[in-house]
Amino acid sequence: MDCTELFGKVREASRSLVFLSEEKINNILRDVADTIVARADEILAANDKDLARMDKANPVYDRLQLTEQRIADIAGDMRNVASLPYPVGRTLEERELPNGLKLKKVTVPIGVIGMIYEARPNVTYDVFSLCLKSGNACILKGGSDAYDSNVVGVGIIKEVLRRHGIDENCIALLPAGHAETEQLLKATDYVDLIIPRGSKRLIDFVRQNSIVPVIETGAGICHTYFDEFGNLEWGKRIIFNAKTRRVSVCNALDCVIINKKRLTDLAALVADCATKNVIVYADEQAYAALDGKYPANLLEHADAQSFGTEFMDYKMAVKTVADINEALAHIARYSSRHSECIVTDNQANADLFRKAVDAAVVYVNAPTAFTDGAQFGLGAEIGISTQKLHARGPMALRELNSYKWLVTGEGQTRK
Repeated sequence: MDCTELFGKVREASRSLVFLSEEKINNILRDVADTIVARADEILAANDKDLARMDKANPVYDRLQLTEQRIADIAGDMRNVASLPYPVGRTLEERELPNGLKLKKVTVPIGVIGMIYEARPNVTYDVFSLCLKSGNACILKGGSDAYDSNVVGVGIIKEVLRRHGIDENCIALLPAGHAETEQLLKATDYVDLIIPRGSKRLIDFVRQNSIVPVIETGAGICHTYFDEFGNLEWGKRIIFNAKTRRVSVCNALDCVIINKKRLTDLAALVADCATKNVIVYADEQAYAALDGKYPANLLEHADAQSFGTEFMDYKMAVKTVADINEALAHIARYSSRHSECIVTDNQANADLFRKAVDAAVVYVNAPTAFTDGAQFGLGAEIGISTQKLHARGPMALRELNSYKWLVTGEGQTRK
């Protein structure tokens, strides 16, 4: 499919969004939320078609699956976004120059945002709600695994837009082919920003092939360092929650780093993980500490591939270190700069960890599972940025705006 005409329609629609009132936008979002709840059976039927094509043993199955509760949660997030302050037109800076020129720096939409994502149909609704509320049009390129779910979801959104007299082309869903992805990555005349959300493989592909600016999101190789001064009960809860809450999400725990002085506590730290059949890939010292204390069928020797891997499964690595500096070195080598955690009662070590770790979100005594736009009070998220330019961490409404300078004069000229 040649997408040029479609891209042009989305670009044209994007220009009209800045003229919508905040009240109009909020009404549209609430209407979409009400409609997807009312038509949950239709959405679930489409989702069942997608699920039928995937092995239930695939960890991504959980990300793909919709339920009535998940649809209700999606609708709740949309209503929450509707309740948030409108981000467009905020004055960031204002001053008058010596020559009398008045300068004002105000927030504006980015324009057209291309979103490339995998088997997560909830992203369709999150992206639309955040883009509309921030004044942006969006072009969605969902994965083939969720294609039926996405077609129905975008269809419902377009119906609501037409009902409110809004150009339905402010959202577009591309076919599932690779050719359409390649066109999106080259659409510099129509698209202002590409945001990939998914596996490291997907993000690497987009970064390497796009000539449209890219913000990297999603890939999360997350560590939890259990310090010499770590609280055992806190550590047990944090590790279990970060690893098993949802294994297929980017904020899930991939590697426990343990101070060698606390190896006698390792079995207790990971004991609850055995109830979820978590496979542990342990280095030599950690393996010796767990041998006979963790189920033998779930305990493996770590190899070179065990570290720096985003498992997205009931699997995690364990690395033994001599001290916090060695832990920091391990994180620096293997982290994807998403979310990192230390469990410690030592304030100096907590402060050192905060300063030294280069990640979008750094935790002290709390699981990486909290890295989420809704959890941060942002309403929803379009992704977790792991880079440093423009936005970092959970990206929501304000991160989907840029700014422009407004200059007002009284006939001044430059010498």
